[in-house]
Amino acid sequence: MAMKVLVCEDDIIVIKVIQVALENENVEAIYLRDGRKALAYLAAHEVDLIITDIHMPYHNGDEILKLVREEQKKNTPIIMISSDTAEEVIALALRQGVNDFIKKPIDAMSFQKQLKKFLPA
Repeated sequence: MAMKVLVCEDDIIVIKVIQVALENENVEAIYLRDGRKALAYLAAHEVDLIITDIHMPYHNGDEILKLVREEQKKNTPIIMISSDTAEEVIALALRQGVNDFIKKPIDAMSFQKQLKKFLPA
């Protein structure tokens, strides 16, 4: 059975990098380009991994994190992506329950290595 991965990202270039990283994995990836659609999807569906940008239209990655951790009380792994790489932003995301933080621009090879720890062997 394929692992279900929700990708919440509005940058088409980043989406392409993530697609390349996931293409040879046993995953079913759902790509949504704004936070409103991502929150609605998460309210109605179970996923095994969430990859989300911090800054998106309508709702941001922090709101997705809050929904999953505080409202749904789920431990679903969450990988946060951002071009905002200030140490306090990264530290706050990790304190709030993000499992990993990836800085933009994303390199497909290094992203794939980071991703491996969340994918089935």
